[in-house]
Amino acid sequence: MRDSMGPASLFSGTNDVTRRRVRFATFAWLPVGAALGMSLLGISAISLTRPELAARQGIFLFVGILAAVLATIPHPRMLRVACWVLCALVLGLLVFVLVPFAPASLVTPRNGARAWIALGAFDLQPSELAKIVFILCLSQWLSIRASPRSLRSLIVPALLFIVPVALIVLEPDLGSALLFGPTLFAILVVAGARLVHLSTIIALAVCLIPLGYFAALKPYQQARIDAIVAQVRGDTRFENDIGFQGWRAMRLVGSGGVFGNEESHARALVKLNALPEEHNDMVFAVVCCRYGMLGGGLVWLLMAIYAAGALLVAASARDGFSKLVAVGIGSILFAQTFVNTGMTIGVLPITGVTLPFVSYGGSSLVASWIMTGILLAIGMHRVGSGEKDRFDE
Repeated sequence: MRDSMGPASLFSGTNDVTRRRVRFATFAWLPVGAALGMSLLGISAISLTRPELAARQGIFLFVGILAAVLATIPHPRMLRVACWVLCALVLGLLVFVLVPFAPASLVTPRNGARAWIALGAFDLQPSELAKIVFILCLSQWLSIRASPRSLRSLIVPALLFIVPVALIVLEPDLGSALLFGPTLFAILVVAGARLVHLSTIIALAVCLIPLGYFAALKPYQQARIDAIVAQVRGDTRFENDIGFQGWRAMRLVGSGGVFGNEESHARALVKLNALPEEHNDMVFAVVCCRYGMLGGGLVWLLMAIYAAGALLVAASARDGFSKLVAVGIGSILFAQTFVNTGMTIGVLPITGVTLPFVSYGGSSLVASWIMTGILLAIGMHRVGSGEKDRFDE
């Protein structure tokens, strides 16, 4: 079924838009509340050992909420128009960080990765914006075409996936790149893609993993996989080498028990363990150390509420674009939480993925809040029946 909302209708009279009612009774408030809860929990965990960074995180939170409010102003139909311009801009930024002659004052490698642009007061990470643009562009493309029921119809979605992922891998930032996969799968399923096609592609990708291990991964990335395999087996030979961060994270998680530790005791445990990136990638270990299994469970409860709210927004949306965007946002943040907590408790390799809303970092926090604002915009702005898309055929 073709989308009845063609390019001309996107720019049709503004009176039709202004007459639309804004509804405040929407499931989108569930993700908003969950995001706020996770953000405050993150500031609490960061303040345990980095009070100066916790103060900055509070500023980032204010900026993120402001960005979310601004994201609710445009009608979702405007995102359909702007997404391709935003795509060109973000791809340009992804290329810029890889250019060898980029000014060192703007692009400085960190831990061997060229992934940030220094803008004075904060650092911009283009890969965070790429997540948003990928969801918008993929949803826009699928919403104006018949359901992708053939392999041929998956070519453009595959290109929309491959281009940003390839650029992010080159930074290298394998962790962020991996998040695009489950998001693509979730959106295609809702758009009506055949499960047999998707299953075949996934099976092929799994079969290529051994080849990718030797041909695509750098030595340190291979070592991280070796370390996690040894860690699962109880082999401690990497404990003071490439597996140092993983082992220390697991110990902090275990030290929290069920109810956690008193503040001063938790602070001492985190400092004595010398866990690298305890305020950023490994903040989940600090949460568990301070608040125990209950704290870790709270993080997952809030993310489950966020994802459920996103799905409810998708279910109540009356146009396909909004439906797919809501699914994409819920999927990518849920996948990111799964990867981050998995690597913290020792079941996944360390990939440098932040915990949404909880980890320290302006780009990650603001980007997550922008996605939350888009969800709220979808829930608040009801489209007309003439804009409805269907993925039935």
